[in-house]
Amino acid sequence: MFTIAVANTKGGAGKTTLATTLAAHYAGRGLQTALGDLDLQQSSLGWLRRRPSEVPKISGVDLEEDGAKPRKKTDVLVVDCVAAMSRDVVKDVVKRADVIVIPVLPSAFDEDGTRRFMDQLAELKPIRKNKRAVAFVGNRVRLRTKAAERLEHFLEDLGFPTVATLRDTQLFAQAAQDGLAIMELPSRRTFDHVMDLQPLIDFIEESRLSA
Repeated sequence: MFTIAVANTKGGAGKTTLATTLAAHYAGRGLQTALGDLDLQQSSLGWLRRRPSEVPKISGVDLEEDGAKPRKKTDVLVVDCVAAMSRDVVKDVVKRADVIVIPVLPSAFDEDGTRRFMDQLAELKPIRKNKRAVAFVGNRVRLRTKAAERLEHFLEDLGFPTVATLRDTQLFAQAAQDGLAIMELPSRRTFDHVMDLQPLIDFIEESRLSA
């Protein structure tokens, strides 16, 4: 089983949206996909409950429950991490994950929170030894703005690649209302935004195929 953790101890960075989007991508490719929720609010599991029966199935796992595990023969597990993770939880997430995806919004508050999270990660041996693939995703970015430029420079200084920049759009939220991901909406409206995701998918796939 290949595990993708979507994590950032800064709340509101778009972890749930990105986790559900990745889960829908892999389910759409025919892989047995599970979506694990570490958040007490269970936003990801709520999204699954709204999911229409005619779209590819994704199994849900409430990782807050003791002993909860994905089903056998799961190919890909996507974990939606809680924002307020203790150091022990961060350590456990890093231990279990193959790839850690970190969404970051273009704001000073998000930069501060992300820097604190990266300080926690830097203490862990799998990160120091480059045993885990780590990537940033710029999220809800308005291109060609000072905020976008600031975010780009900030992420360049943190030592891991920024593999994708997702433009600000209401389409992710509109899809989530119906238990869908953006690539499951009509392509005429979403094509450019789905293409924004492709570098992230390519990064994850490179790690998955080499695992």
